[in-house]
Amino acid sequence: MIRATQVHAQHRWTEAPADTVVLDFDDRHRRRMAMTGTRGLEFLLDLENAVALRGGDALLLDDGRLIEVVAAPEPLVEIRGSDPHHLIRVAWHLGNRHLPTQIMAKGLRIRRDHVIEAMVKGLGARVVEIEAPFDPEGGAYAGGGHDHVAEDHHHHDHAAHDHSSHDHGDHHHHDDHHPHDEHCDHEHHHGHTHAHDHK
Repeated sequence: MIRATQVHAQHRWTEAPADTVVLDFDDRHRRRMAMTGTRGLEFLLDLENAVALRGGDALLLDDGRLIEVVAAPEPLVEIRGSDPHHLIRVAWHLGNRHLPTQIMAKGLRIRRDHVIEAMVKGLGARVVEIEAPFDPEGGAYAGGGHDHVAEDHHHHDHAAHDHSSHDHGDHHHHDDHHPHDEHCDHEHHHGHTHAHDHK
């Protein structure tokens, strides 16, 4: 099976892609995984390190062809505050729980989780259920092997992440396929049949 061993960052490629893969957030953070494009091209993602792919990235095949990565819509909630200060306060609580969070111009997006949604509502924020691609901050703790620009894609949002209130000593983000920590106990729903892990 032909392999994809490199990643070209968002929109930094100009060639027409040979095929497209539509992946949810979990399937966009892998190192080795069999994939099938929307036009039927089968290949093996075989990266040196697990990489957090984003919509608009391209995977480089051994023969030089490119596969475009498209972020699949997922069940999310958008959190809206009464003002920016209120939204920052909510973001701090989400960051303190290590929840992957996408920061929008006027809101925050997380995966649906009734416990977290109740907490957010208790903080006075409004919660709106949506279906949209999920692209959380920080590159989902991505490691090396990706040519994304570091300052744009590989940073924590320190305004929403308190490092003094909990111990990171036993917390290893790079050891997991998914950029979720062991405290994240909500369900993740996979509806895609195009991707299979190679353990």
